[in-house]
Amino acid sequence: MKKVLGGLAVISTLLTGCDPNTVYNAYEDIDDGAWYVKNEPRFDFTIDDASIPYNIYYNLRNSLSYPYYNLYLTRYLTDDKGKLIESRLDELLLMDPKTGEPRGEGLGDLFDHKVLIKSKYRFPKPGKYTIRIKQYMRQDPLPEVLSVGIAVEKAIPQ
Repeated sequence: MKKVLGGLAVISTLLTGCDPNTVYNAYEDIDDGAWYVKNEPRFDFTIDDASIPYNIYYNLRNSLSYPYYNLYLTRYLTDDKGKLIESRLDELLLMDPKTGEPRGEGLGDLFDHKVLIKSKYRFPKPGKYTIRIKQYMRQDPLPEVLSVGIAVEKAIPQ
């Protein structure tokens, strides 16, 4: 019975988690929820079709005990030769600055955020790309950040 229920759970996850527009989706767990400045998660992905636009998102999980309402991140986008295409400092609002209400999807004291960082972006050419993310806060290590990731999706025409 356990095998049947486990198999059904896996199949259910696969069926609901498959989005034909998702090109890449990955997370990196932050050890002990303490994100050191020197820890720069790296995400390597491949773009097969550079003729279409893509949306790029940060994926972030934090606990309710995260001590700030925002999070500054620096992202670096490079091509397969290591050439820097873009670097940018982004601010993510994890909680409402006035009320302190957490944003994102929550379960217990954990909150997941999917934040759009590039809309309808066109990659210069097909190939391999890398996005590195570095926390840019004044606290090192930054507590209560449990995982960070990137999602790349085909932009759906509206």
